[in-house]
Amino acid sequence: MLGPSQKEVIEVLIVKNAVKEAAGDKNVSSDFYEKLDEEVKELIGKAVDRAEANGRKTVQARDL
Repeated sequence: MLGPSQKEVIEVLIVKNAVKEAAGDKNVSSDFYEKLDEEVKELIGKAVDRAEANGRKTVQARDL
């Protein structure tokens, strides 16, 4: 997971316009953006943990 200092610096990772574009002609509710952002942060945190567990400083696609 992201450390406390990282959580303070990183407010929102997703770009709402990009998400809306990806959704096509569907409407996107504000709670979807919030949940998606949480999921992305969790995914990144797990990837960082895996990279560290493998002795690497670089997070790679295989960490997903």
